Amino acid sequence: MNKAFVKESDDDEESDGAVPAIPAGAKNYITPQGYQRIKDELLQLIDVERPEVVRVVHWAASNGDRSENGDYIYGKRRLREIDRRIRFLTKRLDLAEVVDPSLHHGSDQVFFGATVTYENLNGEQHTVTILGIDEADPLKGKISWVAPVARALTKFREGDTVTLQTPMGLEELEILEVSYPAPT
Repeated sequence: MNKAFVKESDDDEESDGAVPAIPAGAKNYITPQGYQRIKDELLQLIDVERPEVVRVVHWAASNGDRSENGDYIYGKRRLREIDRRIRFLTKRLDLAEVVDPSLHHGSDQVFFGATVTYENLNGEQHTVTILGIDEADPLKGKISWVAPVARALTKFREGDTVTLQTPMGLEELEILEVSYPAPT
């Protein structure tokens, strides 16, 4: 197929659908561990993966006819994916504001980095850790600071009752416990 008919988007946010966009005007809060994880991934891409793909593409290009050369075609595609990911991670690191949650160790008030156990009116208990957008993993109880639950809990204390707006109406949540990691 002619390249004229293939749309390739350079929109980094769209191409990496696993991570939501940062709200307009908001800072990209992230823990020191999350910042290091992103930085490590970026360095891995720049120092290891990209040079290896460039080597393969160079070798494949030297084999002659590029139009039917699978190594060349797929190598170039992988190179574009790596470059797109590098740009995305670089932007995320540039916008990052590292916040150390251990500064609040011993506090009973909910801020970024808190691990909060709360209970709804049905008696169901949930434990979540409020982290950065790039660190969120809801299946593991790690939610983004922009998530509705996180926004509802923020700045309240143990024992407080919080009202959360859900699609099914208002829900009352009681904060049972707030903890932060110990300083290192």
